Parts: sequence; C-alpha cells; structure tokens
Amino acid sequence: MAAPAAVSPRPPWEVRLAAGIGLRHPHVAQLIEEPPADLAWVEVHTENYLVDGGPRLRQLELIAERYALSFHGVGLSLGSADEPDRAHLARIRRLCDRFGPGLVSEHIAWSVEGGHYLNDLFPIPYTEEALATVARNIRIAQDALGRRIMVENPSSYLRFLDSTMAECRFVAELAARADCDLLLDVNNIHVSAHNHGFAVDDYLAAIPSERVGELHLAGHARVLADGAVLLIDDHASAVIPAVWALYERTLARVGPRPTLLEWDNDIPPLEVLLAERSQAQAWLDRVAVHARAA
Repeated sequence: MAAPAAVSPRPPWEVRLAAGIGLRHPHVAQLIEEPPADLAWVEVHTENYLVDGGPRLRQLELIAERYALSFHGVGLSLGSADEPDRAHLARIRRLCDRFGPGLVSEHIAWSVEGGHYLNDLFPIPYTEEALATVARNIRIAQDALGRRIMVENPSSYLRFLDSTMAECRFVAELAARADCDLLLDVNNIHVSAHNHGFAVDDYLAAIPSERVGELHLAGHARVLADGAVLLIDDHASAVIPAVWALYERTLARVGPRPTLLEWDNDIPPLEVLLAERSQAQAWLDRVAVHARAA
C-alpha cells in the first residue's frame, strides 16, 4: 500500500459557544448527507481515528468539512505510574495537525498496565503522590501535542482508604500544577455525589471557573448494590431532570461553555440526540443573554 500523502497542519477550528453532540457510527452518514443547520460541532473519540487512511478517516474528513471538531481521548492513561506512551502521543499529534480540532481532552484515570491497554477507565487515589504523577503526565502530553488539553473529572463508585483530599480539590490542584484546562462532566458530578454523599455545590465552589473549557451532559443508570441505589455513568439514556438542574447551577457558577451531549450506548435516532442538544443550547442562550445584560 502506498504511503499516505503528507498533510499540512490545519489551523484549529474554533468550537463555538454552543452545544454539540458526540459523533457515533449510526449517525455518521446522516450528519454528512443532511447536516442540521444548527449543529456547530461534534466530538469524536480520538483513538477511533488513529489510522493512516481508509473509509473511516475519509468520513472524518467529510465531517470536518461541515462541523468543528473536538477530540476526546480515552487511551493516554494519564493516571498511570508510567509516563504516557510517546508513540501514541505522536499519533494523536499527527491527527490534531491534520484536522485542527478546537478542543482536545482526556480523562483523569488509568487504563494501561505493562504495555497492555484495558477496556475501561480506572480510578486513582486522591493523594499527593497521585497528584504529582498525573500532573507530570499531563505536562508530558501537552508538550508532545504542542497545546493545552482539558482533563475530565471522573465518575466514581468507590473511595480509596489512602485518599487524603476531596476529588474537587484534587481536580482543581491538578489543573494548577499541570497548567491544563478542565472538562467538567456535570453528569459525573451528580453520579459521584450520589454514590459518595458529597454536596454538589461544595464541588462546584472548589473548581476554578477560568480553567473550565467544556461541559459534558449524559444519562446514567440506577442499580441496586447491597440494598442501596448506585448510579452508573453508562451514557445510555436521556439526561435526567436532576442533571439538567445541576447543569443550570454549573452555568451560573462557571458561565456559558461549549457543552456536549454524550450518548454512547443504546444509541437512539439522531433526532432524539439533537433534541437533547437543543435543550442544552436553550440553557446556554439564556445564560448568555443574562451575561450580556449584567
């Protein structure tokens, strides 16, 4: 097979202050052939496009002609004790240079052990040692990518006995030490607050608003575990009223930010996801109007 043609880096497309959706395979053809007039941007999972060519990359090229892009990674394993894989970072850099995403983000989690990639995002303890390690890994990633990235607060279902600080303090301190931005997942805050019993307002108060570059909204599941209700961040349903209410409080706290509607499992027709997006856009528009009037 012939080597891929060299591609000049594309200037980053600005992700407008608007609500977007995650790009999922069942919707790709429709989004290419029938672009919704009010959809400004989409978010893709970075690792799905780390290829040199072929139909998947061609589809992304057609998407990029119609919408601004956000790249959301799941494979850097920033919470690992080992440094991020340099070859993996180089592949992401080439993809970013080719498509010029307006936003690039990753997770505060680990998923690699001894060179083996695990199909999940595992939690880390909130300790000084973990803080130093993750901050180091973020700085390495940003240097390799030549840009600031955002890191996403996790959803969690257990707490480590050796944690010495609250998650919100860990996240805020991490952004300062690594000099990175934050992707604030509103659903994750709701899920973790329910599972661990902390106050969402205390969480929001600890987050530096100037570091927040994007917000996420999603659905979650309720399961019974030892007689108690546990919330699971499964991205398989509509956003519930309590999360919409927390979104409103988040916007009041940090101001309007690009907002993504995530729906990764039991994916509905595109029209359902676009209706959710419109609801988020309505909140953004109201906050923007109030901000201009203030």
